[in-house]
Amino acid sequence: MRIQLINPNTCQGMTDKIASSAVAVALPDSEIIARSPAHGPESIECAFDEAIAATALLDVIAEGEAQGVDAHIIACFGDPSIDAARELANAPVIGIAGAAFQMASLISHRFGVVTTMSRTLPAAHHLLERYGYAHLCSGVRATDIAVLSLEHIEHSVYQQLLRECHAAIEQDGAEAIVLGCAGMSDLATELSIELNVPVIDGVTAAVKLAESLNHLNLTTSKSGQYASPLSKKFIGRYAHFSR
Repeated sequence: MRIQLINPNTCQGMTDKIASSAVAVALPDSEIIARSPAHGPESIECAFDEAIAATALLDVIAEGEAQGVDAHIIACFGDPSIDAARELANAPVIGIAGAAFQMASLISHRFGVVTTMSRTLPAAHHLLERYGYAHLCSGVRATDIAVLSLEHIEHSVYQQLLRECHAAIEQDGAEAIVLGCAGMSDLATELSIELNVPVIDGVTAAVKLAESLNHLNLTTSKSGQYASPLSKKFIGRYAHFSR
């Protein structure tokens, strides 16, 4: 199968890093096509960044659909524009936050989320409510590590992340840790060994969910909420979405 892995920000180094994590767990017959938008913010760390990135992300979804990919993964922990992407796509669209929560719920009674900036905490709590996992989450902790600092992780940054993971386990009662940024994807195994609890990365979780949906021949429902966008005229840059 062909999985389009989308880093919604424009940092190519982050895209390459995420792609390596995905390839490491993909089945031999799965092709990972890693892409990032042609324009938009270098990192997504607030609602403004997410709004600016949204239309460029949908361009990439449309391109993947035209090329016949079998699944799309939105590799940003905010799962930006996921509803709009599902309206646009026939192939499944998986957000890494939703994928990570689902996996964590299968292997722990309560899981903690350790993310990047403090200002993203409300968004993380919103996603937990949206996906129905808030009652299984022991808490969400911010490291105040900037997203771009995760491209090449220094020892001090790793220790900062490790401290919050320990606090989630020892103070909040987490039995597993969900990493709250795609840029942390390469740290899951190392952290799991140090913490002695399962550590879930949403990028790799989403790859395995995409493969499962493909093997079950399941695609996005086009009835109701995720029906194709309404036919109307678009003026300007997004005229190509006109139907």
